[in-house]
Amino acid sequence: MPMPGYVFRDGQPIPDADLREQHHLGASSADVTRGSTSTGSAVNTPTSSATDGDHPTDSHALANADHDEKGAAQVNEHETVKNLGWNEHPTEVPHLVGGLDNEELWTLIRRSNKQIYHVKATTAPLLGGLDLNIADEDEFSPDKLRANVERLYMTVIIGLMGFGKHIARLRSWREPRRTGAFAAVYTVAWILNLLIPTFLTTLIILIVYPPSRPFLFPPAPLALVDSNTGGVQSPKAGVLGSHDSATGAPEKHKGEAVEQEASNFVSGIGSIALSSATGKHEQGDPDSDPLNKSVPDPTRLAMVGADAKSSAQGGTPSEHHDKTKQPMEDAMWGKMRPVMHVIGDISDGWERFANALSPTAPFPKDKPRLILAAVIAPGLALSLLTTSALFMKMTTFGVGVGFFSDPLIWRGLDWLNKNYPDWQKLLEIRNTILKGVPTNAQLTITLLRIGEANRAPLPPPPRSDQPPPDTPKPLHGDDVALDASHDEIQAAIHEDPAEKEAAEAAAATAAGAEGKPKHRHGAHILGFFKGTTKTGVETKLGVDKVRAKIGSTHAKNHLGVLPKEDEMVPTGPVDFKGRYKGHKGWINISTAATIPCVSWSKAASDGTGGAVENTIDRHEKHIAFKVPVQDIQELKKVGGLGWKAKIVVGWATGKTVADGLEIVDKAGQTWKLTAIKDRDELFNRLIAIGGQKWESW
Repeated sequence: MPMPGYVFRDGQPIPDADLREQHHLGASSADVTRGSTSTGSAVNTPTSSATDGDHPTDSHALANADHDEKGAAQVNEHETVKNLGWNEHPTEVPHLVGGLDNEELWTLIRRSNKQIYHVKATTAPLLGGLDLNIADEDEFSPDKLRANVERLYMTVIIGLMGFGKHIARLRSWREPRRTGAFAAVYTVAWILNLLIPTFLTTLIILIVYPPSRPFLFPPAPLALVDSNTGGVQSPKAGVLGSHDSATGAPEKHKGEAVEQEASNFVSGIGSIALSSATGKHEQGDPDSDPLNKSVPDPTRLAMVGADAKSSAQGGTPSEHHDKTKQPMEDAMWGKMRPVMHVIGDISDGWERFANALSPTAPFPKDKPRLILAAVIAPGLALSLLTTSALFMKMTTFGVGVGFFSDPLIWRGLDWLNKNYPDWQKLLEIRNTILKGVPTNAQLTITLLRIGEANRAPLPPPPRSDQPPPDTPKPLHGDDVALDASHDEIQAAIHEDPAEKEAAEAAAATAAGAEGKPKHRHGAHILGFFKGTTKTGVETKLGVDKVRAKIGSTHAKNHLGVLPKEDEMVPTGPVDFKGRYKGHKGWINISTAATIPCVSWSKAASDGTGGAVENTIDRHEKHIAFKVPVQDIQELKKVGGLGWKAKIVVGWATGKTVADGLEIVDKAGQTWKLTAIKDRDELFNRLIAIGGQKWESW
């Protein structure tokens, strides 16, 4: 029997065995009627009739609003969940969200999947009106640091590259009319002592009037512009396969080339750091050393390699002799969390400014730009009334006050900390001039909530195991504004036939040389270890099957982490293949009831989020647990294996490890689901359905 206060319209009761453990799921019928959480926040469900003022965040309000421009995910015409093309070819998917191209939407979702690992519901007030902010207590992990550095590359570094190449184009005089116009305006402003007013006026125009941006700074593919000469260059990838990447590498879907560059950027930094830690100095190696060539590169083992180098030079690397080793390691790891937060804050700020200047529906288009312009306008008025001498006088006065007023400054800060503990947060740009402007992650969850509000979950980004094409990406008239002939541009974006033939000849020569018998000790050693490791992995997973039957919890969590080819079938949007306590089954998200729920069963549902007579009995009698989505307090992505084991298994077997998801409710009860192939898609649906205010951990 279901507990009092819940009405499961699709006839999906909670098993009696779990009632004792889920007594906290009860709620008054009044709460169910208005679809609220235990804190009174409105649940973002299709049945909710709450007004904008009743929504817990601006994101929920925007998701439930009536949008002027609508896509397929913004039309609520069905009582059951609509499948808008999950696991279909991208060309078969309809236009999903009004004002946003599908490729751009999938880019946002794909990058959010790499950024968000762990979320917790919070009842704290949101100063900026949007949830999914990074928690101050967010713990450090190398994988999070990598994700933040990759995001820094894709936002800040790529943006600065584009700015630098625009400056190079202006300075080169290869676009004489544009450069001449800039030079003329600069000269007149300099003569009239109006440089700062002219600069601020131009900045305000760029902010308020978006068409002025391509007029003053015509776009061009990033990889096609030489940063030294400002002219046309051949992309580093040999062909112009993408317009927004530094190398111009080909991509299957928009944004993938930049993401791959970001990954290689972090890997390159890591490789340099490891090489430095191990003392790699190839210039000092002897010309002929067969032993050196047969030994694997030790830069993969940072601390072990450093100790080995010290030992080889007669040093004493052990902790017993080196009393600085552990304190220095602890100090470095202790400082990594604030470093990671600073990198994340820089990326967040950049994304907010970008989304303020070029808003994406359903967020307001004009308000953020007008606020930014209003902030600059007083500076423009002041610059018109201030002479150069007065400006220097004011600047030097400020330097003097800052230098000699340290005691007063600290007393003032102490007073603020005692009387207004959160004054620093109140002054953050996300809570002032950029209040209500989202980061890309906040924009993504709002778009996901739009789909859930209309029972139309957004399809996941398309996947493909095929390599991207080597053909150049088509160029339209608006894509290139360089002062170069058509032949010059075509020669640059296409791969040089002579270079291509030379590369193919070199590859053929190398392949022929590899076919000759030669003593490649290193390859034999690595092959031996790889084969041995693969056998060990398969043996260990085989033993886990036996241990799981005996009752080992850890062994049960390892079952299915290396799915077979026939198990790699795509699932969703309602049913997702996954295991619970080692048993095969399906994770079901039901939104047909008054209270949306997530459950696990050995049998799938009807695939629509509802239930039909010929499947309900088979589905219901195998349910192991059922949790109302609004009662979820925490969602955490967990690995199918530990990070070290995952690296070893991936290297030895070449297979993808199926990861898992932990669900924690408000009473602290945890359900761990494992071997979920579409884990990210399940995670995205769960965080978007309910009315929780999430924090990213």
